Amino acid sequence: MPEPADSASAGGLEELIAAKRAKAAELRARGVDPYPSRAARRNDCADVARLAASLADPAARSAESVAVAGRLVELRDMGKSLFGRLSDMTGKAQVYFKKDVLGEELFALVKRDTHVGDYLSASGHVFRTKTGEATVAAENATLLAKAIRPLPEKWHGLTDRELKYRRRHLDLIADPASREVFLKRAKIVSAIRRLLDGRGYVEAETPVLLGQAGGASARPFATRHHALDQDMVLRIATELPLKKLVIGGIDRVYEIGRVFRNEGVDTRHNPEFTMLEAYEAYSDYEGMAALFESLLAACAEACGVCEVEWRGAKVSLKPPFRRLFLPEIWKQRCGEPIEAVLQGKGFNRPALLKLAGRLGLPAGETTSSAKVFDRIVEAKIEDLLQQPAFLFDHPAAVTPLAKLKPGSESLVERFECFAAGIELANAYTELNDPQDQRERLAEQARQRAAGDAEADLLDEDFIEAMEAGMPPMGGIGVGIERLTMLLTGRDSIRDVILFPTLKRQG
Repeated sequence: MPEPADSASAGGLEELIAAKRAKAAELRARGVDPYPSRAARRNDCADVARLAASLADPAARSAESVAVAGRLVELRDMGKSLFGRLSDMTGKAQVYFKKDVLGEELFALVKRDTHVGDYLSASGHVFRTKTGEATVAAENATLLAKAIRPLPEKWHGLTDRELKYRRRHLDLIADPASREVFLKRAKIVSAIRRLLDGRGYVEAETPVLLGQAGGASARPFATRHHALDQDMVLRIATELPLKKLVIGGIDRVYEIGRVFRNEGVDTRHNPEFTMLEAYEAYSDYEGMAALFESLLAACAEACGVCEVEWRGAKVSLKPPFRRLFLPEIWKQRCGEPIEAVLQGKGFNRPALLKLAGRLGLPAGETTSSAKVFDRIVEAKIEDLLQQPAFLFDHPAAVTPLAKLKPGSESLVERFECFAAGIELANAYTELNDPQDQRERLAEQARQRAAGDAEADLLDEDFIEAMEAGMPPMGGIGVGIERLTMLLTGRDSIRDVILFPTLKRQG
């Protein structure tokens, strides 16, 4: 068994690598290419199992020959025969190598020169062993790639979680459950595209490099374009350019893409992540709620689940989801109307800080009002949101791009959807009054000037586009990582991002 990659001593690992390199050099000297350019692969490992299952006579061999290829994950020496196991994305297939069939030279190549971790191809007919295992009786074999570094320990994989993230390729080799998470993530994204495409949405691509970031409350990453001699930022959302496309006449539009926010790293946040944003003319936040129910149901079906377990609790994914209203829940949990901490389209900061103090929540003079508000919601309300639920009607003070609720000067038509205490989606009835939008973004700019680095910017180009006429619309943003965490039962965002952002070593 190879030395575990995450526990081998430095000296032992170096010796193993040196031995593998020497073996590759020896093969070349004998005229054997350890890295050939072609592989005669016609079948995957799952084909072997299907073909074996079709054999009526357990002692029979398949009429057709197969040619499989994969990573060698097991090799048992029986003297004049060998049993190996190849692994590919579809599963594993056993291969039987017999000296009398392969000939002395080829059998020796497999027995002496091929090791666990190498890539190998084998061709021959399929049969079932006495224990019923589907097996390829090898009539030919080719070394496809010599592995120089050892694999993680066979049964336990990478025991160091940090190493799992830094060496994701080893994690995927050693842990089928980890690999399954990312296959499900791909299914989730495909299910979203199928549903939206089927409803007439048009997929778009919008710029990552911008002159200024907008569409969310977040600090952007800054960079510089040397040819243009100008500072630029990475996008924090795709909202504003997608809305311009609706203004331009594409009534239903969406993008699934990376966004970048210069914020802290924890179990639910990574500086770069994947967001779905979708906008539909003539819809509103109720329409977006119905759309999200359909999206989540489609993603759950793609993953083969109708409920999941999150930290020991069962979470049903079957719509319809509960509709809760923030003003009602706020009054019940905080003991006062939400309007007490609001002032027009902003906050009544003294009242907000007084409430936070009464609830025992941290709120210093430099803490933005928006953050204080979020802390109160997290502490007093989010425990109600274990089963999927929409939380409707939020303050205009934290939502500068949403339309006011009719009859209110302080609340907007916005919902957040939660499940298992995780925010999955955020949606608005989009603000389409350019004058109102200018005033709200100007207020955000004042908050930024006062020290809130995450406040929205006033985007004159976007306001100009709105002045060309923007139809009523609903819009929604969905975090793909959060959705994948829920549907795969993972409690860290690093478990659902193939290459999460990590602190540099050394």
